[in-house]
Amino acid sequence: MTEFILASSSPRRRELFGTLGIPYTIIKPDIDERQHEREAPLDYVERLSREKAMRAASQLGEPSTVLAADTVVILSADTMGIDGQGMILGKPVDAADARDMLQRLRGRVHQVCTAMTLLVLAEGDMQSSTTQITRTDVLMRDYTDAEIEAYIATGDPFDKAGSYAIQHPVFKPVARIDGCYTNVVGLPMCTLQTMLAGIGWAGVEAQPVCDCRERYAGLFSSR
Repeated sequence: MTEFILASSSPRRRELFGTLGIPYTIIKPDIDERQHEREAPLDYVERLSREKAMRAASQLGEPSTVLAADTVVILSADTMGIDGQGMILGKPVDAADARDMLQRLRGRVHQVCTAMTLLVLAEGDMQSSTTQITRTDVLMRDYTDAEIEAYIATGDPFDKAGSYAIQHPVFKPVARIDGCYTNVVGLPMCTLQTMLAGIGWAGVEAQPVCDCRERYAGLFSSR
């Protein structure tokens, strides 16, 4: 079995991936994450996932399997529907930015999209590459301004797209989701298991039906 490379430094992704019991090594890829002019949100997250995987692969010479992922929060301009278009809410630059994002999201539906790229390398040459996007619709509850300020004071929003963690035990910002829970955390596990099964990874079975919310909802204290 080849070495497994997780091209991410996210502690949430490490914790989720660790539930599979697959030994892995971390490589943090350094890429330009700026969105291109007129680049659609789904095209953007897919491109970053592929670029992260390719950058990590460029540092390897031995047979390896590389997993890279990128997650974005998309707030649609149309409050009546979610279509993968709209404004990308990234990680906040300061408290004012986090406050603005949380106020924008309050009481509304947005979409969390994660693109995962899986590369299989043999002696430095790419044998296969696949990228999949998982999308989850998220309805935020009508939290108060005081709750926003208390949450910002914890420091939790500052390394998270959209300035929130679905699994935060006190703020609990989400009222309801339609789709994969671990996608909102940052690594859609059912999609990942299906991708790994597709390349024949030993001991991993495809998961055609998402049961992430029931299986993983209690595992995480921070996103």
